[in-house]
Amino acid sequence: MATSRRVARVAELIKREVSQMLFSGIKDDRVGSGMISVTNVNVSGDLQHAKIYVSIYGTEEAKAETMQGLKSATGYVRSELGQRMRLRRTPEVTFLEDRGIEEGSRVISLIDQLSRERKETEDQRSPEDASEDASDSSDSKFDNSEL
Repeated sequence: MATSRRVARVAELIKREVSQMLFSGIKDDRVGSGMISVTNVNVSGDLQHAKIYVSIYGTEEAKAETMQGLKSATGYVRSELGQRMRLRRTPEVTFLEDRGIEEGSRVISLIDQLSRERKETEDQRSPEDASEDASDSSDSKFDNSEL
């Protein structure tokens, strides 16, 4: 069993090498149909399996096509990793789609929408309403202190 430090180094090396392969090595046209980047690599403790998470920008059809191209290029990627890295055994490679960036941008857009709505409701309130709210809250504090 490899140390966690070695597992992290191997994962980072796999990430770098696969990124280079995506840029210039894989000739499959399906892989080039969407903009793709390697976001994370998880390597098992025994260095036998590597899960490569990729983020794909494009339409759903382009994403599905790109994932099919990556799955068909798995053998090529593994053989290239074996040649480029000095490991006793080359890990089995699995490509998985990472939708974290899409989810993050969706959450950010929802937060922006809520803040715009809150600002609009605050702008619609008149200054008299705000002063009445302030005087009501100060009166209630005073009433509680008398009890």
